[in-house]
Amino acid sequence: MYTGGFAKWTRRFEDERAHRHAQGDPDWEQGAALPSAVWASIQRFQVGEDGDGANLIDKADQAGDPDYGQAVRLFVAEEQNHARLLARLLTAGGTGTLPGHWSDAAFVRLRRLMGLRTELLMLMIAEVVALRYYRALRDGTDDSLTADVAGRILADEQRHVPFHCERLHASLAELPRALRRPTMALWRLVLLAVSLVVAADHGSALRRLGIRRMRFVAEVMASSQAVVSAVLSPRPDAWTHAG
Repeated sequence: MYTGGFAKWTRRFEDERAHRHAQGDPDWEQGAALPSAVWASIQRFQVGEDGDGANLIDKADQAGDPDYGQAVRLFVAEEQNHARLLARLLTAGGTGTLPGHWSDAAFVRLRRLMGLRTELLMLMIAEVVALRYYRALRDGTDDSLTADVAGRILADEQRHVPFHCERLHASLAELPRALRRPTMALWRLVLLAVSLVVAADHGSALRRLGIRRMRFVAEVMASSQAVVSAVLSPRPDAWTHAG
């Protein structure tokens, strides 16, 4: 199966890994102070970022492109670093991590039901929601450590979305043309449902970060239009998002 020129993505992930090492960690010693609702929200997102990614890596390897498989491994490593950063942030604020959460368990099970295309479509839902969440966390608090951590994660997520768009573009090209737009329309419906659940589950935290539930949902859905265009377009690398 042809998956495109993913060697460039491997280089981008490797360059970012080198930058991350040179930059070093945030200053954890400064501590963090946030409302309890925001801490509870971060705990649930930390669970979602955690995981070994073995199922996704296995499916990526089966796609038959070693460059893509390596890029996915580097993507998974960045997600694991997000989980680590959030765990350290929780510790800096005197709050522990959660052993798990029902929403993450359900989402992971759904992602694993079918092949790589379905897993990536479900993963993209999490990524698009995360873009708006981490922007709210970065911009909606006066806590400098939290803003630093959220900003680093947001920058990574802004690269992850076009990476997955490129692979999904190649994957949907294998479908009959008549099915491609309906597939992405269904994806947006699932995204809407997930956004509503997130808004309800994290509503108290979102309000304290300066964004109401329905505005959060509306902005997630607005950003998804660019994703759909990138996946269906012959130039998926044209996707951009200011964050």
